[in-house]
Amino acid sequence: MKIALIGGAGFIGTNLALQLSLTDEVTVIDRDEKFFLTLKALKVPLNFKVGNFSLDADFDAQVAGQDIVYHLASTVIPGNSNRNIGEELEANVVVTCKLLDACVRQKVKKIVFISSGGAVYGKKGKCPVEEDMVTYPISSYGIQKITIEKLLYLYRYQERLDYRIIRLANPYGPYQRPNGKLGVVTTFVYKALTDGILEVYGDGTVVRDFIYIEDAVRGIKNIVEGESELRVFNLGSGKGTSVNEVIEAIKNSVRKDLKVNYIAARPTDVPENYLDIRRYEKAYGKLKPICLQEGIKKTAEFMKNTGMIV
Repeated sequence: MKIALIGGAGFIGTNLALQLSLTDEVTVIDRDEKFFLTLKALKVPLNFKVGNFSLDADFDAQVAGQDIVYHLASTVIPGNSNRNIGEELEANVVVTCKLLDACVRQKVKKIVFISSGGAVYGKKGKCPVEEDMVTYPISSYGIQKITIEKLLYLYRYQERLDYRIIRLANPYGPYQRPNGKLGVVTTFVYKALTDGILEVYGDGTVVRDFIYIEDAVRGIKNIVEGESELRVFNLGSGKGTSVNEVIEAIKNSVRKDLKVNYIAARPTDVPENYLDIRRYEKAYGKLKPICLQEGIKKTAEFMKNTGMIV
């Protein structure tokens, strides 16, 4: 099977590429050659192609000859969305239309969209949130994700382009950059191994669904390769954990003497979000993700063993 990962050199794409390359011919596509350095250093059998995710991108060249295309690209993250909503929607929704048009022309068999298990549901969903619940996104990031989901339905209805949507919870683990912008678990583990100072938005009671990246990739593969007639799946641990509980787990696993600074909450942060994963488990069996404590230990060991901690 020939597989292309659009925006594939990031955290999720890197982990997907490593796993998919064991059985398939994988092409990693991203906008700068330097983004491929990590994967190239691992010397796994992958193809690399520089390609933009933009209105002027040549998506036909990017997806030609591919059986499956993974759409992993986004120009914004939840924390910095809503600053220029019109531009953000154009840069993601309109550009995705161009990608889908190219997939139709190039006879791609299936497109896989990594959506958001948090941003699309917004504040009103009762946890654990199910796939059929009404969505109330409170960020342009969430709006772009749910709009792209609807576009995929339209392209299947109109063009017979098959698709899968994974509403992914909060993944963490190896190859995630601990820059504080995304990935609270990875960032806090890194800080625990370095200066020991954590910055928390709000009072730490925000609840999220955290899933170790290896478990997430295993779930994604099952969904993409499976035969279910359903096309939208939540994917997470199915458990809610507060940021304060994450900090306690890191204290128990990595470092006890952490200094925690609580700063102003962000308006785009939903107070509580964790996923109902019964649809996934009914179709593909129990996910059985590792517990947060074990995932934190594995993340810390990865950082130590790969030179991230000097």
